[in-house]
Amino acid sequence: MSSPRLLDQVRTVARVKHYSLKTEHAYLNWIKRFIFYHNKQHPKDMGEREIRQFLAHLAVNLHVSASTQTVALSALLFLYRDVLKIPLPYVEHIERAKPSRKLPVVFSRAEVQTILDQLSGTHLLLASLLYGAGLRLMEAIRLRVKDIDFSANQINVREGKGDVDRITMLPQSVKSSLQQHLKRVRALHQKDLKEGYGDVYLPYALERKYVNASKKWGWQYVFPSSQALY
Repeated sequence: MSSPRLLDQVRTVARVKHYSLKTEHAYLNWIKRFIFYHNKQHPKDMGEREIRQFLAHLAVNLHVSASTQTVALSALLFLYRDVLKIPLPYVEHIERAKPSRKLPVVFSRAEVQTILDQLSGTHLLLASLLYGAGLRLMEAIRLRVKDIDFSANQINVREGKGDVDRITMLPQSVKSSLQQHLKRVRALHQKDLKEGYGDVYLPYALERKYVNASKKWGWQYVFPSSQALY
């Protein structure tokens, strides 16, 4: 029996370690870029020198940010240490991207209202949740029906930044609009079920543990999309 392809091995190890899908896809992307940069050599035939060359290329030629370069390094260390099981010390003496020293942009309440006034429908509801509940963009996009508690006026955020769960408030200003939105989403879900669709991604092994849970209403996304967003 032939051994699994390298990228399939990366996916398997990432899921065994319960990495988020966003991290998994980011690591796969950087590993592929590393391989193509070195003319498709297999990583087992390369090492610390090639990693330094690639990271220096990112900083000097592509002018990536310091945080982006750090993610690329983390992906390659994960590849060698966890997937290929090749001992690799922390890579030193690389050309580092300069860290950004820009101050964050913070909108005033008037500026936020000006932005909201330009939106309507689902986009307005989503933006209102970001502002009123303090959700990050991907936290809102990944929000599931079961994680909204209308009786307690709260939202359960799963696997937020740092893979930490937290509870935040459900703003009264969007409660009614959100309930109406979910009625429309549920009608769409019922239509999808009749046509043989309507299942969503479940984390870890829940899809095997709870048969058909992926089609249950509570697991559906509050803001469903025809494309996978990680």
